[in-house]
Amino acid sequence: MGLSGLEIYKKLPQTNCGECGVPTCLAFAMKLAAGQAELAKCPHVSEEAKAELAESSAPAIRGITIGNSDKSFKVGEETVLFRHEKRFENPTGLAVLISDDDSDFDAKLDRVLGISFDRIGLVLAADAIAVKGTDAAKFASAVEKVASKTDKGILLVSEDPAVIEAGIAKVADRKPLIASATSANWEKMAAIAKEKGASLVVKGQSLDEAAELSEKIANAGAQNLIIDSGSRDLGSVLADQTNIRRLALKKKFRPLGYPTVIMASEMADNSLAEATVASSFIAKYGGLVVLSDAQAETLYPLLVERMNIFTDPQRPMMVEEGVYEINDPGPDSPVLVTTNFSLTYFIVSSELESSRIGVHLAVHNSEGLSVLTAWAAGKFVSENIAPFLQKSGIFDKTSHKKLIIPGYVAQMSGELEAELPGIKVQVGPREAGDLPKFLKAWNPAKDSVTA
Repeated sequence: MGLSGLEIYKKLPQTNCGECGVPTCLAFAMKLAAGQAELAKCPHVSEEAKAELAESSAPAIRGITIGNSDKSFKVGEETVLFRHEKRFENPTGLAVLISDDDSDFDAKLDRVLGISFDRIGLVLAADAIAVKGTDAAKFASAVEKVASKTDKGILLVSEDPAVIEAGIAKVADRKPLIASATSANWEKMAAIAKEKGASLVVKGQSLDEAAELSEKIANAGAQNLIIDSGSRDLGSVLADQTNIRRLALKKKFRPLGYPTVIMASEMADNSLAEATVASSFIAKYGGLVVLSDAQAETLYPLLVERMNIFTDPQRPMMVEEGVYEINDPGPDSPVLVTTNFSLTYFIVSSELESSRIGVHLAVHNSEGLSVLTAWAAGKFVSENIAPFLQKSGIFDKTSHKKLIIPGYVAQMSGELEAELPGIKVQVGPREAGDLPKFLKAWNPAKDSVTA
């Protein structure tokens, strides 16, 4: 049975230095007891305490990082069964499979690497390339080619240790993921993973066998594991995912305390069915999903679904406060103000860009709330907006002293003018889609706008 937070606290240095990212040692101890933090984050804990606390303070689901670049990604470290309890921590990784004997290997690789989408300030794309090995020499060449073209994560897919050795020799420094260790090859695969510092997929023919194998491999020194229960039927995989998550979080069952991989590429016979499988396990506990291919029209919905599910429900998406210059504005260009809710910002900025009119867009920190919500909550009001605009110095850069506010908060125009002496506040349209027409009629020499 794990130690309580107070018992863990007694073994910590009790410096309250905050270097672990938590204000006090007691708060850190509570997080350790709940499996929500790693002991390694404390720089002052003694080696003796590390040995005593290693088991009790380990996260219920181990965090695994794939890759070593700025495009590396992490899976695992989840602490709840349901997002509304708190939040999900690390988004499901998406990998696309290419076999070393594919006749269109280069074309497929280039196509997959070329798929990306900009959405509310984020770049959405697949996280990794999975290379399937059929021959050691071909595999080594294919892996080397992938490594030369991208710094995304790399998965090495083969159950033949000789093939894996040929491939990993080309990318050992990239922290790849090896798939898979089975009951027939686990000793050799574990040795490769341990030697090269790679992560390893543990594949059983059942959940019980996967748990048994993971325990053996962890004892052999390969610690960074991902579980593949071996099931390929949608209902069975869903049951396995639920059982793994529950056993890890509720029962602290260490042999299954790892993230999971879903081989969607082996669970469907067409791209739409495969996307449906992937969608199911982005929503329900998949740590990594491997697809047989990626087309823009099937990958985009999965990326958006993932973004939505793994957004912290307690923290709105927001952009940084500041003045954004759109379409190369000059001193005669209009000044608009809005909130820093991501969706608001990107809808407004998109309309402004399409107008081809230079604009100074002042984005006020409303704690990620939309215009009306922020106004109602007292976050987007004159006494907050005025100091922000004064500090920004925006009106020192313009030849006019006019500010355009969203039409939905027209009622604060008078208050804002009182807070900003010398500034004329103009009421803009309610809807972002009306901004281009409004701005075309805007004139810095006039106090009103007639669209």
